[in-house]
Amino acid sequence: MNQIITIGREFGSGGREFGRRLAEELGYEYYDKEIVSEIAKKTELSESYVQQILEHQPHRLFPITVGQSLAYVNKYHNDLVVKVFNAQCEILKSLAEKSDCVIVGRCADYILRDYKPLRIFIYSSMESKVERCLERNSANMSEDEIRKSIRSIDNERAKYYEFYTGQKWGHKRNYDLCINTSNVEIKLLVPVIAKLFK
Repeated sequence: MNQIITIGREFGSGGREFGRRLAEELGYEYYDKEIVSEIAKKTELSESYVQQILEHQPHRLFPITVGQSLAYVNKYHNDLVVKVFNAQCEILKSLAEKSDCVIVGRCADYILRDYKPLRIFIYSSMESKVERCLERNSANMSEDEIRKSIRSIDNERAKYYEFYTGQKWGHKRNYDLCINTSNVEIKLLVPVIAKLFK
């Protein structure tokens, strides 16, 4: 069986960089945004629409309306949400069966649980997350705007994860390794973690 590493991460914690560098260090395949493109192809939906679905919690009436004849007015959207999630599951399993890999986000730790992945969660202090975001601040946002954005994105990620998995996003019981990247250079941290797999 291939070695699968899944990365859950708080926004601004450096989780995406950590995953990419870890894959490079180990010589594993790396999957992140490419998954959205694959879902879009499989579902014949636009990438922007797929991204919107993957970044926001489904409507709270979703579980009781799908499949009923007197469905909520957004049943069509809800059907597409199911279609996107099912495509995501198929694609993740296909990638896991191809080769050793690192997969960032997408509820991969839960979807691939039968593949026994090493589940990593990357988190950081708010100050450290703001500092990382300021370094790549292409939108010229203020510190307050960045803090608000971080809270909003993490809140959406938590809702999405909890909706599909029934588990608490970021809770230590759902992961094999939780890493605090506060005031840590990711490029120095990765070789240390990579030794676990060599």
